Amino acid sequence: MEYNTTRNHLIMKEYGRHIQKMIDYVITIEDREKRQKNAQALIELMGFLNPHLKNVEDFRHKLWDHLFLISDFKLDVDSPYPIPTRETLRPRPTPLPYPKKYPKYSHLGKNLELVINKALKEENQEKRSGFANSIAYYMKLAYNTWHKELVHDDGIRSELNAITDGQLEFTNTPFVKAYRERDSREGNRFQRGGKGGYQQRNNGGGGRNDRNDRNGKSGKHYKKRFK
Repeated sequence: MEYNTTRNHLIMKEYGRHIQKMIDYVITIEDREKRQKNAQALIELMGFLNPHLKNVEDFRHKLWDHLFLISDFKLDVDSPYPIPTRETLRPRPTPLPYPKKYPKYSHLGKNLELVINKALKEENQEKRSGFANSIAYYMKLAYNTWHKELVHDDGIRSELNAITDGQLEFTNTPFVKAYRERDSREGNRFQRGGKGGYQQRNNGGGGRNDRNDRNGKSGKHYKKRFK
């Protein structure tokens, strides 16, 4: 019995073990004409086993490339297409350079530094003021996001002055919602049993006194329906 641990590596699983064995056999054929005919027959069989390749543009070119790939580029036959090599069929991708950015103010990020530089180059005073207001809003939002607490506008103003050497001054007070304060208010509201809380209500309730009244013990407001 033959086990997978004793077999060679299956290069393309979509074609199966038998196609790979046939290709290995074709490589051993010494007669070139006979080897060429068997390679042509293998191309037809590979196309029959993978009909989805017919939807691929120039699918026969793809089949010939797969044939040489499965043979580990050892098959010596003529091809109607350029014979691929290991380097051309599976080229190693060009390594992408990793972006090296070292922001001066890491807690604000590199993008805000770019916006500040663009704002400093703006000559239109109205646009420059709009840049300053947006930058101040983002600074306050970032501080609230990471620290979960609000920072006073004077702190934002002093930090912005330190970053821009006093060249940018925001006019609008940046409003950022305080998430922690909102959550604490909601928690206290439910704990106090206020409006909308989980306090038990007994008006109209279904307790023991109401059942006694329905059974006629208090005897004024309820009537027996069945005898």
